Amino acid sequence: MDKRLTDTLKIIIVLLFAQFISACSSASKPLATATLHPSNTADINSYKYLIGAGDVLNIFVWRNPEVSGSFIVRPDGMITTSLVEDIAVSGKTPTELAREIENILSTYLRDPVVTVTVNNFVGPFSEQIRVIGEAAQPQAISYTQHMTLLDVMIQVGGLTEFANGNDAVLVRIENGQQKQYEIMIDELLKDGKISANVDMLPGDIIIIPEAWF
Repeated sequence: MDKRLTDTLKIIIVLLFAQFISACSSASKPLATATLHPSNTADINSYKYLIGAGDVLNIFVWRNPEVSGSFIVRPDGMITTSLVEDIAVSGKTPTELAREIENILSTYLRDPVVTVTVNNFVGPFSEQIRVIGEAAQPQAISYTQHMTLLDVMIQVGGLTEFANGNDAVLVRIENGQQKQYEIMIDELLKDGKISANVDMLPGDIIIIPEAWF
């Protein structure tokens, strides 16, 4: 084989190997760690519903039916109306949104009066309660004011036969810090111990481990 051809093949092989190593190196980079976004609710009595993706908003503009209607909140947290293409709505209360829309519409209408109501409550992720592990139906649940641990466990169908409910953990963000609390689900569900029924807050995470036999 011609020496120049051999040298060319060697160079090509070296370049291909370098690209392979580079690709492997890029693929092995760790993914960014997800951040838990805390809820704004620190007390069950101060809870106010926040709009989230998937909610259906009924926006009524007094004396202006042409700009009123029902709007689905998009996954990016926005809605599109007949006058304004993109209005950010996620994370706001219906009242806050009504006042903001009034301000936006004042450019087109004289003294608009807006009312916002919500259907198909979903809410933002930061407001949902997540139950993972040995629940019969692990899932994310939309928070309702004064919801308790018992309410949550009813919604997820209770525990599996392999669950260790008394070793379950509640993860909550408080003052920007992640804290963990022991919760006694077996005592609540199996023994009927009402003292084990605790208040839930938006954004809580319940982790139910498997029992060791």
